[in-house]
Amino acid sequence: MATPWFEDEIAGAVAPLLPGFAVEVVPEIDSTSSELMRRARDGRQAPVLLAAERQTAGHGRMGRAWQSAQSDREPATLTFSLGLPLAPRDWSGLSLAVGVSVAESLDPSNAVGLSLKWPNDLWYRERKLVGILIETATLQQDAAERYLVIGIGINIGPRDATGLSTPPAWVQEWRPLATPAEVLRDIALPLVRDIQLFDKDGFVPFAPRFAARDVLRGREVQLSDGTEGLCEGVGWGGELLVRTTSGVKSIISAEVSVRPVRTRP
Repeated sequence: MATPWFEDEIAGAVAPLLPGFAVEVVPEIDSTSSELMRRARDGRQAPVLLAAERQTAGHGRMGRAWQSAQSDREPATLTFSLGLPLAPRDWSGLSLAVGVSVAESLDPSNAVGLSLKWPNDLWYRERKLVGILIETATLQQDAAERYLVIGIGINIGPRDATGLSTPPAWVQEWRPLATPAEVLRDIALPLVRDIQLFDKDGFVPFAPRFAARDVLRGREVQLSDGTEGLCEGVGWGGELLVRTTSGVKSIISAEVSVRPVRTRP
């Protein structure tokens, strides 16, 4: 029997917010985000959530690979992308808002201690649990509205750390019976609601929610250009604030990769 993915339940819950919304689950695909971007460029720009049981060419920020389990014997992962038209006044901080939404769905009361690592990762006990990638496609020439594709990868079961710069974490560490389908059902509706809130009000309502889980705030960090400083959290536009010897620098997501500086023994 095929694994239930609750497609009708998710679509029924989201459709009042996004008329025409559909949920699709495919056995295998190169990348859910790549597929939705292809559709958008071909003019297929209806709101949709596309999930894959196996993803063979997933990608994250700066071209990093994100692959789901490649066989039934491998641990479970959840890889999906959400696509919809969007026209916020300011796109700044969107990946952070998405991270906040996913973290609160997975850990509503912050009892588990899921943390947010700027700009687009969720951590559990200093290990990477979730990766988020934001892409957009133009809907029409010079239009403010774009087709937004949010790609999300979540480790549900144990993952091998080989070749990873940050060791992985997984949902089954605190929810032993969790499945990709159940986690998707938990995330989908709150995520759409939060995206619509961002569309209306930008990052401002998410700033205190992000701060409550900010893993870098108050820690020494190193920027990809070698600069080091004390992280002072994020600004109202989602920019990373780092106090260096030359003053506070505001870092936007396209500029740097940030990792905590680890103290040598």
